[in-house]
Amino acid sequence: MALPVAFFAVFFAWPVVSIVDRGLRPDGSWRLGRIGDTLARPEILDVLGFTLWQALASTALTLLVALPGAYVFARFDFPGKGVLRAVVTVPFVLPTVLVGTAFLALVGRNGLTDELWGLRLDTSVWAILLAHVFFNYAVVVRTVGGLWSQLDPRQEEAARVLGASRWTAWRTVTLPALVPSVAAAALMVFLFTFTSFGIVQILGGGAYSTLEAEIYRQTARLLDLPTAAVLTLTQFVAVGLILAVHARTVRRRETALRLVPPERTARRPRGAGQWTLLGGVLLSVALLILLPLGVLVERSFAGPHGYGLGYYRALGTLDESGTFLVPPLEAIGNSLRYAAAATGIAVLVGGLAAAALTWRSGRAGRAARLVRGFDALLMLPLGVSAVTVGFGFLITLDEPPFDLRSSWILVPLAQALVGVPFVVRTMLPVLRAVDERLREAAAVLGASPWRAWREVDLPLVWRALLVAAGFAFAVSLGEFGATVFIARADAPTLPVAVARLLGRPGELNYGQAMALSTILMVVCAVSLLVLERLRNDRTSGEF
Repeated sequence: MALPVAFFAVFFAWPVVSIVDRGLRPDGSWRLGRIGDTLARPEILDVLGFTLWQALASTALTLLVALPGAYVFARFDFPGKGVLRAVVTVPFVLPTVLVGTAFLALVGRNGLTDELWGLRLDTSVWAILLAHVFFNYAVVVRTVGGLWSQLDPRQEEAARVLGASRWTAWRTVTLPALVPSVAAAALMVFLFTFTSFGIVQILGGGAYSTLEAEIYRQTARLLDLPTAAVLTLTQFVAVGLILAVHARTVRRRETALRLVPPERTARRPRGAGQWTLLGGVLLSVALLILLPLGVLVERSFAGPHGYGLGYYRALGTLDESGTFLVPPLEAIGNSLRYAAAATGIAVLVGGLAAAALTWRSGRAGRAARLVRGFDALLMLPLGVSAVTVGFGFLITLDEPPFDLRSSWILVPLAQALVGVPFVVRTMLPVLRAVDERLREAAAVLGASPWRAWREVDLPLVWRALLVAAGFAFAVSLGEFGATVFIARADAPTLPVAVARLLGRPGELNYGQAMALSTILMVVCAVSLLVLERLRNDRTSGEF
């Protein structure tokens, strides 16, 4: 546990605490009264209210749309299922800036709906809600569908034989087993939408602001650290409560259930009802996921003089607007290098953390509380303001022995903070499934701990390790909240480059943003297709 704890202490806790300290103790004495004063301001209350409302609405809408998809992926076997599973996962690993860009191309000015029906939604709350469903659809499908595919259908069939109707059998047998998984998925969706930033920045049009977006405004634009510190503390408390409830639901989900291999539960649809359900899910995927991505690709080729590669060619040139110090195309190489380094860091830290949690999972009392606290710590970067972390990097990591502000490694470190939770959540269930008696037998035969891990654990978990690395790579490519502060002007990442292009007027800038977004989408899609060939429901972990 030493290395993961040290990593989070230096690169997560220290920057966040420094921001709070500078905001609430500017002259060496605490100004705690600022907390009440700030939270009582009408504009801050509006931000808090909208943040909570849109997170609840987004979670409810995502469950409504995605639960039928979870059932279809869990119980039906149909051609192209693996490819489609990868396709619906693509939005989840895309940067939120790109998600906002895709919906901007669909429902924004000169977007598809504007051209066809004169309908613009880019400054409405509906665009934000639909983008959140687009982004979080895979969370429900993979979390709920992963468990649903392993529930033994014979238990429900036995209830039917005993006289229960189809609805009664599902409600009394299957639903209770699914509730913890559905609750865990709902909490994760709520967490991601509660801290939404890039989507709100692009689609909100300044009319809507979440806590994360307001922290960015107070920090980067107004330089009001006291207000930013209060909002960071508020978000930290809210995220802590969400993660505490999530930990309880995960423990409930890990209780004994009668599980079977997924291939024994999936079968081809039968009857008109099941075929209709399959068709409805495929249609919803086409409209909600494929259409925005397709429009994004189409806009990247649609130049002022017809379709072509003009926007892609422009990425290799340096314009005179001052948007970049280097051609935008260099952002691709920067992102790949940063993501590769971040993946190595995340796999090392996350793998050690998962191993530590596995080793102590059977302990009781104080050790059990330590494990729960450590597990919650590893999830905090998913919910605590990435904007705060990024700005905290700038004001803390500027003195020896951590004078990293001018170093390239700063970006991978920030990206690794987001990748570690995915590594842990992917590896942990698989490591816990390894029979401890195998390790004990290896030790009795004289194997060292390292050799026991190499000979016993590694052959059983290597597939999950590759899946974890793939997820860490994909989410590192899309990290934006912290990177926007620390990426150097001469070495932008893809999400930062897209945001800068969208922030500049002009058709060329917009087209280049679409082209860069398309390239990033293709890289993420290829990564997920490779992962889909590696994964199975026993090695996919929580995600």
